[in-house]
Amino acid sequence: MQYFFFLISFAVCLVMTPAVRYFAIRKGWMAKPVKDRWHSKPTALMGGIAIYTGMAVPLFFAADFSSFLQFSSEPGRRMLPALDAVIWLGISLSFLLGLVDDFLRIKPQTKLVGQILIASLVTFLGFRLQWFESLTLDTMITIIWIVGISNALNLIDNMDGLCTGVSLIASLFFVLLFSAEGTEGMLPALMLAGALAAFLIYNFNPASIFMGDSGSLLIGFCLSMLGIHYSASGHATNLGAVAVPVMILLVPVLDTTMVTLIRLLSGRKASAGGRDHTSHRLVLVGFSEREAAMFLYGVGFMSGIGAWFVSSSDTLSSPAAIIPLGIAVLLMGIYMAQIRVYPEKEFSVLRNRSYTPILMELTYKKQIAMVILDFGLVAFSYYLSYRLRFSGDEFIFYFKIFLHSLPAIIACKFIVFYIMGTYRGIWRFMSSDDVFGFIKASAMASLFSVVAVTYIYRFQDFSKGIFVIDWLLTTGLLLGTRGSFRIAVDVIKRKTAKGENVLIYGAGRGGEILLREILNNKLRRLKPIGFIDDDTFKSGKKLLGYPILGTFRDMDALQKKYQFSTLLISFNGKKPNNFEGAREYCKKNELILRRFSVRLEDVELE
Repeated sequence: MQYFFFLISFAVCLVMTPAVRYFAIRKGWMAKPVKDRWHSKPTALMGGIAIYTGMAVPLFFAADFSSFLQFSSEPGRRMLPALDAVIWLGISLSFLLGLVDDFLRIKPQTKLVGQILIASLVTFLGFRLQWFESLTLDTMITIIWIVGISNALNLIDNMDGLCTGVSLIASLFFVLLFSAEGTEGMLPALMLAGALAAFLIYNFNPASIFMGDSGSLLIGFCLSMLGIHYSASGHATNLGAVAVPVMILLVPVLDTTMVTLIRLLSGRKASAGGRDHTSHRLVLVGFSEREAAMFLYGVGFMSGIGAWFVSSSDTLSSPAAIIPLGIAVLLMGIYMAQIRVYPEKEFSVLRNRSYTPILMELTYKKQIAMVILDFGLVAFSYYLSYRLRFSGDEFIFYFKIFLHSLPAIIACKFIVFYIMGTYRGIWRFMSSDDVFGFIKASAMASLFSVVAVTYIYRFQDFSKGIFVIDWLLTTGLLLGTRGSFRIAVDVIKRKTAKGENVLIYGAGRGGEILLREILNNKLRRLKPIGFIDDDTFKSGKKLLGYPILGTFRDMDALQKKYQFSTLLISFNGKKPNNFEGAREYCKKNELILRRFSVRLEDVELE
């Protein structure tokens, strides 16, 4: 029966959205393109009205408002109102606050005061995260959670379909969790999902209507309340009560945290608008708007899968999902933070401040971030070794040994990593020598750990297999995280290559050097489409990810297909066999012919 409400909300919002769009166009409620926003054409506003109608109308008839009559604010006799009634009240107030902001553009501090009042009402009614035993601390954190998630959803409403799609995925995962546990949170989650699914049809790229603050604030409030309900339901473990809501809402949490931190580090106001969100950075590295939104949908889906695993696991098994996700998020944050989106003169404000040395380290150097990352990798590898080696009651016994020995393992490995120069490399230029260096450092760290454990604990109750598994995991994670920097840099260079289309003649060592020069030197303004080579056996293969499209005989077909303007002859120590043929072809077809060479010249000292 409850699933029927999904269809009702979907149908109501599906009908209301084009009606609201038509009315918005007639009234001139349009979002016009501005410098710090992403859309390029006037788009109808007030889509939040359709989302609110699609969710609030069915919820009004389904909610138990009589529970407010039984509510008592006396500490000893406290009875909670029904969740669906509180959510209806909260989304209505959030919708009105957002609607006022959409029409009047109220000041950020005024809107924040309104959000705090709504969150305070929720906590007064008795709804808390129950993360802390202290009632005062838990109340404050609950208010921060509601206000924070509401603003996080508001901030990611910066690209067609992004906020709607991410919120739809989050609400569906809440439906999945609540259906398994049989809690009352399933009904509002279903209604929110139905309304968002219908709105996404009109809001996905290219969007014909935007939701505005009236939509994003009510979505944020509803999702924050679903997270509170899960945490306080009693079905989750202590770790799951905190981790699951955060994991389900990972995309808005990550984006808001990263943007706020980088804005503060760059001397900008955290509340200022701009094209510096995760979605914008993905577009800057070569994704289309649709691809950026779909990528973040994928992040939300994978983190939701992780949350579902944690919800069905005990506290001892949950880190197997939480830690890898945390590592992936940290790496993603490092990649995204490296993309320059602010003017140099604006970013350089850091240099004139007293706290510059610390912030410059955090902003420009990855070593500190990698030390923090390795701290998690070492602990996770050691933990996962025990998790893979033992199970059931046997794992519970050995988990105590894991906890006692973990500090010694971390200390031993970091000593070896530091001595062997693990943090002195430049990972975007990672070579085979670096790979062997990491393997050697990991092996020496494991041997040193065995020696330390033998000396401290006499190796009593320890398993040799643990340290073999730990070495394999640590080595794999070290190489994977470092190698991901190299891969990320290469992908970004290829996706951001702009300029005239060029074809490289020669898929050998010289072609490789030429391609690297083009990708590394943006001033050349060249965009390689691939290679040709006289060796027919190379056709169809790839060099550094670029295809070898054929031989010189295929030039006519390739020119017609790719419309390149320049043919680059790579350096190979001598002219190719048909250099004159290439010259004649370029002359006949009005193409530019260039030859790449590397020279070393003596410099006169006098």
